[in-house]
Amino acid sequence: MQRFAWSGCQSVKLAVMKKIISISFRSILTLSIFALFSGCIKDLQTHMVTYSWYEPLYKTKAEVIADIKSNPPRDIVTPGKIFINGKYIYLNERGSGIHIIDNSNPSSPKNIAFISIAGNVDIAIKGNTLYADLYNDLVALNIANPLGVVTTKIVANAFPDNAYAYYAIDSNKIIYDWKRHDTAIAITSSQSQQVWPGGICANCLYANSSAPQNSNSSSAQAGQAGSMARFALVNNYLYAVGYTNLNIFNVTTPQQPIFDNKINVGNWNIETVFPFKNKLFIGSQNGMYIYDISKPDQPTTDGQFGHLRSCDPVIVDDSFAYVTLRSGTACQGFTNQLDILQLNNLTNPGLVKSYNLTNPHGLSKDGNLLFICDGADGLKIYNAGDVNKLHLVKHFSGLETYDVIANNNIATVVAKDGLYQFNYSDANNIHLLSKINIAK
Repeated sequence: MQRFAWSGCQSVKLAVMKKIISISFRSILTLSIFALFSGCIKDLQTHMVTYSWYEPLYKTKAEVIADIKSNPPRDIVTPGKIFINGKYIYLNERGSGIHIIDNSNPSSPKNIAFISIAGNVDIAIKGNTLYADLYNDLVALNIANPLGVVTTKIVANAFPDNAYAYYAIDSNKIIYDWKRHDTAIAITSSQSQQVWPGGICANCLYANSSAPQNSNSSSAQAGQAGSMARFALVNNYLYAVGYTNLNIFNVTTPQQPIFDNKINVGNWNIETVFPFKNKLFIGSQNGMYIYDISKPDQPTTDGQFGHLRSCDPVIVDDSFAYVTLRSGTACQGFTNQLDILQLNNLTNPGLVKSYNLTNPHGLSKDGNLLFICDGADGLKIYNAGDVNKLHLVKHFSGLETYDVIANNNIATVVAKDGLYQFNYSDANNIHLLSKINIAK
């Protein structure tokens, strides 16, 4: 960059020299050039910038597929989506796979295995079958034995929009992991942004993130997903939202998913999907969309609720939808609140009340207790018996929360510094049961 800036000064020098018509002006010219160079040197003053960047690590696709199995457990570094199935917690390690945690004793959970899946972001489970994204592909896994996971099918190009933002993926290889580098570099005052060598600059492109992120009635019962999920299982169908589309897979034979249909949701910034009875509630950066899935392979629009541009996870009970709106670099909005919507008229759900929050992400509800992950402001638990007057029951501060699943008196919370579990069997004595720390 210095050479580039210096060449600009040389251009000025040449322009001046072309105007010289007499040797008698040599002294004046010398002084002029010195002044010009001094100005350029002043512009090129440097200062040190410290930052972190991630170097992509590559494997061939054959190598990546061969590694989709139960590997030894590894430290949790960048936790993402979560899914609870029986006594096991499946926790996404953003962009690289899934941790399997034996939660037989919630007071002492054990990290027992890691499934390596390059580019993985989302999880869904039906019975003994786990569905996950491998960049553009959908992978089905037999998890009957969590220590002996086996791939049963890969649906190629199921998610054509999946890709790392700001990064061109090698067409012959697959990014299977990232190596973090913490470094410093001297930059000139004329440079408008930081410079990093051949990777993703975490500080530049992924604010508030510690690693790169990817930019996407049956006898076998589905487990429970968090509210940030982009996969939803309803009976014999798997619904997966992309940035603009709803992808539909027939999973009548669970371990052999078949792509069935794709519909345009009518929005280019879909965030999440939440199933409830015969409806899908789809959260986007511009609003909430309701789809009827009475004909499961042909969803139809029931209604929508628009709002200011914000990220938008949603959960639903029999009467209300609970939508959290948050600001952030990915959402380009400035709203941080909880909207509660009345669902008595699905074609036109009405706003009941809004509550101001700090930076809400995922949420969950069990009975009258409403759990909200309010970003850096921690976990907030409300009594939502009266939606017009939420009452704060408990506030756990000092943790930066992302998503929560409340089920059977245990609230499982994904946070920046660990995986927490809280016992809420007594609403007057909600307390921490356990925590698995994030590796530094």
